[in-house]
Amino acid sequence: MSNQARETREALGARLRGFRKDAGFSSGRAFAAATGWQESKVSRIENGRQNASEDDIRVWCRTTGHEEDFGDLIAMLRHIDELWLEWRRQLKAGAESRQRKSLPLYRKTKVFRIWEPNIIWGTVQTAEYARVVFDEAACLYDTPSDTEAAVAKRMERQRYLYEGDRIFNVLLGEQALYSNHGGSEVMRAQLDRLMGLLSLPRLSLGIVPRCAPLGIWAGHGFAMFDTKLVMVETYSAEMSVTTPGEIETYMKAFELHRQAAVYGQTARDLILSAIDHFNGR
Repeated sequence: MSNQARETREALGARLRGFRKDAGFSSGRAFAAATGWQESKVSRIENGRQNASEDDIRVWCRTTGHEEDFGDLIAMLRHIDELWLEWRRQLKAGAESRQRKSLPLYRKTKVFRIWEPNIIWGTVQTAEYARVVFDEAACLYDTPSDTEAAVAKRMERQRYLYEGDRIFNVLLGEQALYSNHGGSEVMRAQLDRLMGLLSLPRLSLGIVPRCAPLGIWAGHGFAMFDTKLVMVETYSAEMSVTTPGEIETYMKAFELHRQAAVYGQTARDLILSAIDHFNGR
């Protein structure tokens, strides 16, 4: 994870170096003279050996005529040291605290875009399904099991499906309907839950069929909160994406998955087929 932070800092430095050269400052010494900095500071920032401050970025953009890039660079800067939050670090006291942290984000988000290729999205999980998932995580990361408290917080998130004017655009891969977490009884109840949600006015639930022509590889799941933040979960860590250019890429990926999805009665039929599977038919 520290390697990721270092690589991002180096990428930021390289971008700033390009701004300097494009602005006609052929050397770090010339740029230092223009900003009143020491030449060594310019060199350390450009080579990723020193963190730039927000004031440094502001001065750099103003001096090189790149004021329009300031917001993008600040978003990059703010997450250099916490691009990745390791699950073992997040869950060291159990899963409940991580679930609690998500509630303010849900409160202030108006439009959700969710892609989950292999698992049912947390906010539409049943308590039994969520319980199994939290137990699996505690076993994988060897962290304290506070499953009941974590499930309670996850269920608390579900109230946002019914409150306010939030819009939930949710895409599940068909495989998510069959990935067996907890056995047939748990899966049937979870799939019944999805059936009930199909009529929820604030939620648009699409299923990407396993045989659908795809515009992009299935990849990993992600959750987009308005157009300000994307959360990506891997086996080892959770990544926060806030850079506008990267968020745009996730937006495009979501749209490509959406184009492959089915809705309404066709989605209902896919869920019914999965229910039949877990009924042994």
